[in-house]
Amino acid sequence: MELTALLKRIDEYKTAIDVRRPLTKEEVKELDDYFRVGLTYTSNALEGNTLTISETKVIIEDGITVGGKPLKDCYEATGHAKAYDFMLSAARAENLVFSEEMILTLHRLFYSGLDVENAGRYRTHQVFITGTEYLPPEAPEIPTLMRKFVAELNDKSKKLHPVILAAFAHKRLVDIHPFTDGNGRAARLLMNLVLVNRGYQIVAIPPILRTEYIGALIAAQKAKDPSDAEFFRLIAECEIETQKDYCRMFRIDMPKKNKAQER
Repeated sequence: MELTALLKRIDEYKTAIDVRRPLTKEEVKELDDYFRVGLTYTSNALEGNTLTISETKVIIEDGITVGGKPLKDCYEATGHAKAYDFMLSAARAENLVFSEEMILTLHRLFYSGLDVENAGRYRTHQVFITGTEYLPPEAPEIPTLMRKFVAELNDKSKKLHPVILAAFAHKRLVDIHPFTDGNGRAARLLMNLVLVNRGYQIVAIPPILRTEYIGALIAAQKAKDPSDAEFFRLIAECEIETQKDYCRMFRIDMPKKNKAQER
C-alpha cells in the first residue's frame, strides 16, 4: 500500500478509536502498563538485548532480575521503563514544545544505569555505525545540529501528518547520532512522544522486522539518492498494527477496507 493510502487508513482507525475515548483512569493505566512492557521489550531486542517479553515484564513490574541474563540487559529494561514513563508525561502536557532538554532526559533516564558519565550528554568523540557506510557528524557539530533539529521539529509539528512527523523525528535523531550509545532507543522514544501527543498509538517495531527496519534506515542515509519512503512506510505500517491491537483490546469495530486498500 502506498504511503498516502496508509496514512488515510491510519486516520480511519483513529476516527474509530476516538469514538471509544475518553478512557477511564483504570483503562489508561492498563494501557500504559501494557505498552511499557511491549515497547521496552521490542526496542531493546532490536539492539541485541536477550530478555524475552516475559522476562522484561518480571524485571519492570516485579523488580526481580532474571538468572543467567547479563546485568546490562536488566539495566536496559529498567532504564527504558523509566524513560517510557517520562515520555508519556511529556507527551500528555498541553502545548507541547520540543526541546533539547526533553531529548537529553529521555536518554539520561534510559542510560544512567549503564553509563552514568555519558547518560544525557552529547558524545565528545566520533562514532561509527556497524553495517552501514553512513558516517555520523563529528562531535563538535552536535550541539548546533541538535538546536537546528529541535527548531525544525517544532516548525514541522503543525505542517506534517503526525505519523510522518514522528518518523522524521526518529530518523533525524539517528542521523545526528548525538550520544555514545542508546541513539536508537532515544529515537524510538521521541517518535512515540510525538505519536502519543497527537492522539495516535505507540509504534513498537517487532524484532522480526529488524532487517527491514535497518535496511530502511540505510536507504534513507545513502550518500547517493537517499530516500525516506521505505522508512516512513514501515513506521506507518507499524502504527496500523498497534491500532488493530487497540481495537482488539477495546472491542472496537475495525474500519472496512475499500477495494484500493485491499490491493
